[in-house]
Amino acid sequence: MVVTVLNRSRQKLDRRRLARVARAVMRAEGCHPETELTVMIGDDAWIQDLNRAYTRKNHATDVLAFPQDAVPAGEAPALGDVAISAEMAERQAAAVQHSLAREVEILLAHGILHLTGWTDETPARRERMMARTEELLAEATTTR
Repeated sequence: MVVTVLNRSRQKLDRRRLARVARAVMRAEGCHPETELTVMIGDDAWIQDLNRAYTRKNHATDVLAFPQDAVPAGEAPALGDVAISAEMAERQAAAVQHSLAREVEILLAHGILHLTGWTDETPARRERMMARTEELLAEATTTR
């Protein structure tokens, strides 16, 4: 699996660890071994621009997932892109009293779940998705 992590935020984040977590989540969700994923990390203004352009919601959000369109035969499958606001993640981490790194991992796993077909539009689905996120992260951070 090929995971590219682009950190355009001011926060120091371990890109290698994020790539390992992403690969573990993708494996657990049954992604093809050659699947590609791009993770982009930026600030609130950047993600607000993305949110406005792609969902018509004019506010910052914590994570957005952009599935890849069909890939031509013979090319490595691309899962899509996950966009994360480090500023939003920092506020959310402080609110629940865990590290920024942990919050970014949660948002990354959540974004990947969206790309693999999970939805969270109802409270019950959101609860199942959050439970799966925690399960995947527990697995991803204990295995190398």
